[in-house]
Amino acid sequence: MHYVYTLWSKSDKKFYIGSTTNLKRRLNEHKLGKVYSTHRFSNAQIIFYEFFLSKQDAFRRERYFKTTKGKKVLRLMLRDSLEEIN
Repeated sequence: MHYVYTLWSKSDKKFYIGSTTNLKRRLNEHKLGKVYSTHRFSNAQIIFYEFFLSKQDAFRRERYFKTTKGKKVLRLMLRDSLEEIN
């Protein structure tokens, strides 16, 4: 399985989008501050993930979510969740 996941930083009001084959391990790495891109996010939490059988499909989805349009789509998809956690 290949996962694409989204973390939300409550303090920065920003997304972090990533992909992995081991979601539990990767989230633990984020929590422990071992990931350079998110070590400054003190309270980032996972708000969304998808899984794929194909690595290429997962990377394609990750790249899309990292675009301006993809981030807008995420905000629309998760608008109620974002309101709840903010």
